[in-house]
Amino acid sequence: MTGQEENGATRKGPTRALVLHPDLKSERRRRAPELALAEAVSLAAALADLAVTGAEVVRLARPQPGMLFGAGKIEELKARIEADEVELVLIDGPVTPVQQRNLEREWKVKLLDRTGLILEIFADRAHTREGVLQVELAALSYQRTRLVRAWTHLERQRGGLGFVGGPGETQIEADRRAIDEEVVKIRRQLAKVVRTRELHRAARRKVPFPIVALVGYTNAGKSTLFNRMTGAEVLAKDMLFATLDPTMRGVLLPSGKKVILSDTVGFISDLPTQLVAAFRATLEEVLEADLILHVRDIAHPETEEQAADVREILESLGVEEEVPVFEVWNKIDLLTLEQRAALLVQDARTPGIHTVSALSGEGLEALLDAISTALDDRRTIETLTLGFEEGRARAWLHEQGVVKAERDGDEGHEMTVALTERQRAQLERLRQG
Repeated sequence: MTGQEENGATRKGPTRALVLHPDLKSERRRRAPELALAEAVSLAAALADLAVTGAEVVRLARPQPGMLFGAGKIEELKARIEADEVELVLIDGPVTPVQQRNLEREWKVKLLDRTGLILEIFADRAHTREGVLQVELAALSYQRTRLVRAWTHLERQRGGLGFVGGPGETQIEADRRAIDEEVVKIRRQLAKVVRTRELHRAARRKVPFPIVALVGYTNAGKSTLFNRMTGAEVLAKDMLFATLDPTMRGVLLPSGKKVILSDTVGFISDLPTQLVAAFRATLEEVLEADLILHVRDIAHPETEEQAADVREILESLGVEEEVPVFEVWNKIDLLTLEQRAALLVQDARTPGIHTVSALSGEGLEALLDAISTALDDRRTIETLTLGFEEGRARAWLHEQGVVKAERDGDEGHEMTVALTERQRAQLERLRQG
């Protein structure tokens, strides 16, 4: 994607892209088409070596099975593609393999749907071994369904997945065999990486520091808040999916309590199903968190819709109800004085809501105090008697670092422990089964 061969010479410069958002009347969408298009343009801007030359909402009564758009619209877009020297068309929505092949032939350009684009971005952003492997596995799953065209994954010349450039169509059966062999190989490598991560997590469980996980819609300001709270220098840009690999740092709260803060990948509406499955391991820190900070871009016109998407994904990941969640309303520095005043009133009246500006640090001290209080309030000391046969539960309590005192009694191990609600629920499940 860094250049194309034209008349034997390499034409340098970014790939020229046209972004199209199909607005289907048959779909009841929560989001305004214009805002959905703006998000798609932001997604495109997050991909290196890409220049968006134009963007358009295409209203459709119904998608055409073979070409997605009607004949007249296809001709109109073809003229625009040729006039603007577009090399890549990004369609913000699902495109079937047949539609993709036909449109590419008609327009004589490469085409990516929303899933393909997000996979390209993830490939550019993933840096850890596990992140890279998870992206490749998701890409293979996606590409296997599109074997009416080339599988160019292994022949790429750039940092992405090769969907944008590469050779033409190859034999489908050869492609399928190559993909299946690669999937087996990647799963073996991933199993080793996951085992290593589990060892690291097991070691960390022995250190009795609560985990606080940052989650939120992509570009909500999680990484900026993470940097502000930890003094770290994680990549924080006004760009979708600026953070992909989980980052963890220790934070000393004003109360003197130490916690582990975890920054995670940003969520997004219509996240490809392959990525929800592939990145479950990346989001394991959220599943183990003692407190979740749901960071929201409160200045965004669709902040409520974005928040609903985040809650839906958290639920699909299996985050337990016992885990407390704070809503951190970020970017108040972008609001008018009247808007800020109204939010501050709501903040004062509603438990679990905290207004901040990660950029300026406003509201951060109150947030840190609230985190400390929440973690203290939710940990209670109690005495348990575990039967001598309950060695697994006893070992788990020691791993969690919650045992304050222990002695052997007539009926078993008498243990004084400091448990959160979440840990108590986990212990009950462990003892029952």
